[in-house]
Amino acid sequence: MKLPHVKIVPAVIAFFVTCLFWFVISPPEGVDLNAWRLLGIFVGTITAIIGKALPIGGAAMIGILLVGITQVTSPGNPGKAMGDALSGYSNTLIWLIGISFFISRAFIKTGLGSRVAYYFVRAIGKKTLGISYGLSFAELVLSPVMPSNTARGGGVLYPINRSISESMGSRPDEATRLKVGAFLTLVAYQINVITSAMFITATAPNPLVTAGIRDIAKIDVSWAQWAMAAFVPGLLAILIIPWVLFKLYPPQIKETPDAAGYANKKLQELGPLRLDEKILIGVFFLLLFIWAGGPELLSSDPLFKVDATAGAFVGLGVLLFSGVLTWDDLLKEKGAWDTVTWFSSLVMLATFLNKLGVVAWFSKTVESSIAHWGLGWMEAAAILVLLYVFIHYFFASNTAHISALFASFFGVGVALGAPPLMFGLFLGFASSLCASLTHYGTGSAPVLFGSGYVTMGEWWKWGFVVTLLNLLIFAGGCAVWWKVLGYW
Repeated sequence: MKLPHVKIVPAVIAFFVTCLFWFVISPPEGVDLNAWRLLGIFVGTITAIIGKALPIGGAAMIGILLVGITQVTSPGNPGKAMGDALSGYSNTLIWLIGISFFISRAFIKTGLGSRVAYYFVRAIGKKTLGISYGLSFAELVLSPVMPSNTARGGGVLYPINRSISESMGSRPDEATRLKVGAFLTLVAYQINVITSAMFITATAPNPLVTAGIRDIAKIDVSWAQWAMAAFVPGLLAILIIPWVLFKLYPPQIKETPDAAGYANKKLQELGPLRLDEKILIGVFFLLLFIWAGGPELLSSDPLFKVDATAGAFVGLGVLLFSGVLTWDDLLKEKGAWDTVTWFSSLVMLATFLNKLGVVAWFSKTVESSIAHWGLGWMEAAAILVLLYVFIHYFFASNTAHISALFASFFGVGVALGAPPLMFGLFLGFASSLCASLTHYGTGSAPVLFGSGYVTMGEWWKWGFVVTLLNLLIFAGGCAVWWKVLGYW
């Protein structure tokens, strides 16, 4: 009997890892037995996700099952334990991301996402560098309401990127790939990573960061707070990285006068703005207004304060009522339902690991080790960030990376004296920026690397360079910008 959706070896390894915590390795002093066993379930789940023993949603469901049936969170109370296992579904940020997936479907369905990209290419696409900036700014515009960086970079912008490259005679073969296609592909991926760091709703795992900050530091990071903190460093990176790659990895074709004409032809094929696109534009600005705290600026009355997830429901309601989206569209959006499922499980596991004291124990252990070095909090935080980033070589998913490491690294940094909000946000940005390193770093990587324009050696080489540059740009940009904002 074949099990096509199960990889036997990774599944056995995940099971073995879980059993180690249950039956072989005793809990260290200060850690409760049930907390230790919960850690085993968590590590086993992450191992299954990394090894792709099951699709991520399936692995997450096994995690929910094990917490409910073993009662590690509420011994002797099976009903309460099952309620604990399902508690992640009440997290509002998870539903914010899920609904944002639905809204991003509207950008693909109506063609508005492609229209935005072609507008930018037409405006500044007379040079190859201009095309890269045009597509980069299109990424930036779409990122607040498209939480799937795969859909954004691979579904909307990649086809445009490739069609422009091929229109200039650049195809994924050794003879022509370096004309423009390789450069545009590499820039597209790196910008996709940068925009993923700029908004909570720009990539699905970001709410795991805000959940970790809330659970450990008792600080709620709003959508507007994250976006404001990331805006200047993110914009600097978007402006600098294409230019740097243009100098270090130059395309053979520098002038592209036909690109603007090509984009204009595509816009003519799309025709004038349709009603469904106009409605979607209205919803887009409505969501930005709500998420940025606009209603609160109109009145100090608490009734004017709108939760970010409630705002997302408002936007979705408009799209459903107007017919821009149908219920069938929502049912077919597998990414949304999949994300809600696995996010709920991972958030639940991380929450109870913190409640049962596992994160505090780990943080104190690492803190005591680093404290012997006699470093200040800035030096210690820098070391933690670098370790956190380059460990991503061993991860094929931002979700698995954040789930496995964020809470621990954040807890250690705070314990060593790093300001919680500043360190949490920067580590959150780094959680996306680390994906630059490899051709499997995040969901959009296999799509763009798989196009064949960039070799693996080039991808890893320039990914390492861009990762270091991004960290420097964000560190410098955050230092100055956050001073203006009064964060330190």
